[in-house]
Amino acid sequence: MDPLALIEIYYPRKSALYALLVDHSCQVARKSLGIARKLAHLAPDLEFIESAAMLHDIGIFMTRAESIGCTGTLPYICHGYLGRQLLDDQGLDPAFGLVAERHTGAGITLDNIIQGNLPLPKRDMVPVTLEEKIICCADKYFSKSPKNQDRRMTPLLIIEELTKINPEHGKRFAGWVEEFHL
Repeated sequence: MDPLALIEIYYPRKSALYALLVDHSCQVARKSLGIARKLAHLAPDLEFIESAAMLHDIGIFMTRAESIGCTGTLPYICHGYLGRQLLDDQGLDPAFGLVAERHTGAGITLDNIIQGNLPLPKRDMVPVTLEEKIICCADKYFSKSPKNQDRRMTPLLIIEELTKINPEHGKRFAGWVEEFHL
């Protein structure tokens, strides 16, 4: 499976959004593989991690986020489950879609969705597998926003930012920092 070929189904190759998505996805894939290699004793699936990290944000074009060039109609928070739908529609192993769906924040619980009245399907969207957790964790180190692309993210800064969104997210990420020795 060629992640770039799948991305090109939805993003014109020479478009700014394609370049932004692929650049971000390559950063996340490299970071994910770096984390996974330190966890060799847990036997993470490196090939899956690389491909899934490349595809985790495939749904962004369907959302509204002008700062990064997304002109879709749905709120940006929807890009994870929309990506899952796209990947499932392509007939991929469902594990790829679950990475896309579960990577937002540090995962979104059903309780978060209900209490926040979020425009998401009513189900838990929290990373479960080692590979999902690694990709979700790695994603937090890199922004797609042009104004924040050069910002050096540290585990402590990520925890602080996630805690502002929801204390559970900060706590979950902090657990991964400890588990993955980041």
